[in-house]
Amino acid sequence: MKRFLIPLIIILTFAAISIGIFSWWRVNSKPVSSEEQKTRFVIPKGRSATQIGGALFEEGLIRNPLVFKIYVQVGGYAKKIQSGQYTLSPHFTLKEIVVRLTSGPEELWITIPEGLRREEIVEKFISGLEMDGEESSVFRQEFLSESQGQEGFLFPDTYLFPREATALQVVSKLRNTFEAKTESLQEDIGRSNYTLNEIVTLASIIERETKKDDERPVVAGIYYKRLDNEVLLQADATVQYAVASERCPVNGVQCNWWPQITRQDWEINSLYNTYKFSGLPPAPIASPGLTSLEAAVSPLEADYWYYIHDKDGIIHFASTLEEHNRNVNTYLK
Repeated sequence: MKRFLIPLIIILTFAAISIGIFSWWRVNSKPVSSEEQKTRFVIPKGRSATQIGGALFEEGLIRNPLVFKIYVQVGGYAKKIQSGQYTLSPHFTLKEIVVRLTSGPEELWITIPEGLRREEIVEKFISGLEMDGEESSVFRQEFLSESQGQEGFLFPDTYLFPREATALQVVSKLRNTFEAKTESLQEDIGRSNYTLNEIVTLASIIERETKKDDERPVVAGIYYKRLDNEVLLQADATVQYAVASERCPVNGVQCNWWPQITRQDWEINSLYNTYKFSGLPPAPIASPGLTSLEAAVSPLEADYWYYIHDKDGIIHFASTLEEHNRNVNTYLK
């Protein structure tokens, strides 16, 4: 009798555990509520299945974050979940939640880096909003039309946009973000001897000419000294802008908007060429970030008049022409 009793106990125990797990799973896979209200749920970039499950639980959209994690990992759904905005409901089952999250968001995250031209920014949106064919061509044309005269004022940031966003909506959002981000600088700009357009223009040059935040105020100080003394700015980035504007078609998709320049390019007859024309270019050359704008508003006063980039892009400053020439011989030859 005992010989049969032990296996029976094991079988019954296993069955009880299995039933318990099944019941636990079934209960936690059901909707949280019978109410059909809609909830806006946003998944930031880089979130793991554990983090997403925790957020869903906190929002009252699932019953158990562990069940969610197991479901998406065992089912192979974890890598299919995309960042962005979704419309979910506590009325959805766990399966319905996962189906929504793996079907693609209604709104998508799009990052616009600092220092891009309008022509580069529009390509970020075309790619980020997953456009192709005729749709991308129309959007590109409309964006470049709507953003005409807005170079430098399309603020670089990470945005959440619906898939069906229009070019006008995108341009308006970027411009409004510029206004919001620079609100704290407006008083200082108002006290400056330079207009808003001139400060943004200078900030755009600083953005393209520097890589590190601590370099920006120093470079800004050099530019202001040169402007005040009617000395040519001689900023390579402005020549790059002029050269690309001349060589690239208006809707150039694959164009190199920041080409390597030569001494011959320094002679290009463009008001953006600060090797040939004194003062600032007529408008910004790219979209500066906040640190470049802050540098343009609050430059560092120093003895420097010159700087060069070495082959690794590191800036070397100089106070005199003699020191500058030594830097050229040391780092560029």
